[in-house]
Amino acid sequence: MRIFLYLLVCIVAAPAAAELPVLKAGHPSLAPWILPARPASPADNAWSEARAGLGKMLFFDPRLSTSGQVTCASCHIPERGWADGLPTAIRFHGTPVPLATPPLANIGYATILMWDGRQPTLEQQAIGGQGAQSDLNNGIGKLKPADTVRLIGSIDGYRAAFERAYPGEGVTTASIGRALAAFQRNLVSRDSPFDRWLAGDARALTGAQVNGFRVFLDPAKGGCAVCHNAPNFTDDSFHNIGLKSYGSDKRLPGRGRLQPDKIMDGAFKTPGLRDVALTAPYFHDGSARTLADVVAHYAKGGEVRTNLSPLFRKAELSAQEQADLVSFLEALTTPAKPFVYPVLPASPPGE
Repeated sequence: MRIFLYLLVCIVAAPAAAELPVLKAGHPSLAPWILPARPASPADNAWSEARAGLGKMLFFDPRLSTSGQVTCASCHIPERGWADGLPTAIRFHGTPVPLATPPLANIGYATILMWDGRQPTLEQQAIGGQGAQSDLNNGIGKLKPADTVRLIGSIDGYRAAFERAYPGEGVTTASIGRALAAFQRNLVSRDSPFDRWLAGDARALTGAQVNGFRVFLDPAKGGCAVCHNAPNFTDDSFHNIGLKSYGSDKRLPGRGRLQPDKIMDGAFKTPGLRDVALTAPYFHDGSARTLADVVAHYAKGGEVRTNLSPLFRKAELSAQEQADLVSFLEALTTPAKPFVYPVLPASPPGE
């Protein structure tokens, strides 16, 4: 029954050719692609400068880790689109991870998190990141959340920052997680050439990029928007897209680990595409070196064609259409600005 319902949702969600917007800069039919200025926040963690600023310090503070050398930014690097530039992640002390580091640009708009969707909110993901087996703690279980709370709570500068951000709550595992979530909601990309074109600047996109958007939307061409929905270029769902790694003896179940329907076996979360030019390599297994490789994968119909997502199909594209599609994807990146790293509060003397 769940498989039937999933297929029914997929059929309903697929756009018809008649529903394509008018591809003219600023046209009202393009409005669904315009991102809200800021992601929504939960009622118990309304966004504020004080909370985001506190979260920024914590994001870059190695004192949250067992070794005192690892931070959230060790894998989520600002200059690499908040990813790490590696095919798959490497934990500190060299332990490999079979999945790529997900980029964080516009992560605040997501409705479900992690490649397999095991975390429903940024707050819960950030709390889980403090656990003994987390990446911050190298998966070796030496530092418990209570240890982190004691350490951060012993620092005068942090106690004052927590009081400004969360008056009366103090330093807790939950308030650390909420502050980290507030900072990540600040990682908004919505000033790309595509965004400026949506706002009415006809010169923001080239003719090739506009044609690439047409290919992206058209179900008879790329059909990419079936899964990479407006406005953040993701459906926040999970799909098996036929990667070569699915046919290996070390293949990962993806969403199938949590939702053991056959259709979810090997299905991974649809990534958003804003700032995608910064986050190579691509796919959850890091197997595509370039955006051209990504497009070529879809153009050939995938590598392993068993258990493909009902929404996956071979994209019959000419070489020019593939090139235009890549050019459009490159236009989804907001021009980089110098990132200002935070000044961290000093530890008490002797620590």
